[in-house]
Formats: sequence, structure tokens, C-alpha cells
Amino acid sequence: MRSLLSLIALSLLICGPVRAACVDSVVLVHGNTGSPSDFQATHDLLRQRGYAESQILAPSWGNGLCAACNDHNGSEEVPVENAIVDALASSCTGKIDVIGHSMGATLAAHVIDRIGASGSVNTFIGIAGAFRGLYTCGIYPYNVANSTCGSWGLSIGSPLLNGLAGRRFGARMYSFKSYSDEINCATGVCIVYGVHTSQIQGETASYTFPYGHYGLLWYTASQQVGLL
Repeated sequence: MRSLLSLIALSLLICGPVRAACVDSVVLVHGNTGSPSDFQATHDLLRQRGYAESQILAPSWGNGLCAACNDHNGSEEVPVENAIVDALASSCTGKIDVIGHSMGATLAAHVIDRIGASGSVNTFIGIAGAFRGLYTCGIYPYNVANSTCGSWGLSIGSPLLNGLAGRRFGARMYSFKSYSDEINCATGVCIVYGVHTSQIQGETASYTFPYGHYGLLWYTASQQVGLL
């Protein structure tokens, strides 16, 4: 036993303590009225792959009790912006990866675009986002009269979504979509002007899964991490 302990001590002395791999820090942005725990499977897999806790940032944003109260402007932006800025400041590669679910995908995209961080994002993944808008929100300016569907929200043709069209949110951009998405396809139609609403203009690739709105996040952790 003493000789084994001596070997371990000698190993640590020669090699030093085990350190986290030098990888991009990752920002995980939950959806409307969600929470960071929605990304638990992704978080756990990142840890298994050698990411340190400090390399995974998951901000909490928005009013968790009022979905219709949240949009992409003001107080909703602050936690996401802080997480992105902190991730960039601490990333040993100088780059970050961003994964957003649902409204968290469009919110993260908006913040990246607004602060000019796209050149510092290696991989952006939008899971069940509504980059083309939601029929349940109506068509701007004849949209449903709440914040989530307003000018800073997810009505089809909103100024917010029009402003994101054609913009870059990272060197590689991926969308995860489903035709069984009970939120984005609530009217029975997922296609907006010929394209699935979850697809990102100029994306590197789009992946289709047979899951619902939340299953797209919960059951695709290996695919998410595999793209980073």
C-alpha cells in the first residue's frame, strides 16, 4: 500500500494535478419559462467528456411564471449576455460554443448579434427554435397582443426575427427540428414560407428528430456535444 501511494505521489509530482482540457467554454440557454436544469443531460455529458464545471455556463433568464411576459429585449437579455461575456473571458481557446433551446435559441442568437460576438462563437446550435416565427403568434403587425408575440417576439415577420434573418451566430450553425413539435407546430403546420420554422438561414446543417418540443433537448445530448 505504501509503495502504491508513493507511486501516485511521484506521478502527481512529475505530471502535476489533473487539469480540465482546453476546450471552448459552453453557454446553455434554456427556453421560455424553463430553467438551466432543462440542460441536465447535456451538462452531465459535457462533464463526462472532460469539461470542468467552470467551462459550462447556464444562465437563468425571464419570468418563469409568465410565458407571455417574456420577449427578447431588456431584462431577458442581461443574464444571457453576462454568461456569453463571462464565457469568452474565461475560455482558454478564446472561443465559445452556444446551445439554445426554444426561445432561448433566438434569444442567444439576438444577444450574439447585438454584442458582435459571432466571430468568437465556434458552434451555435438552435434546438426547437422559432427562427421563422410561430403561427400561434400571428403575423406581425397583426400579432397576438403579448410580449412573446410582439415586435421583440416570435410573430411571423416581427422586427426581431427579420433582424436575425441572414445573420451569423457562429462559424458553424446547426438547427435541431421536429415535425412532432407540439409548440412550434401547434397549429399542425411547422413550415413558414416554405421552410421549417426551426431552421436557421445560412445554417451549416439541420437535423430532424422524432421528438416533441422538450424531447428535442432532453434526448439529443450526444448529438449536441458531438457537434462541438
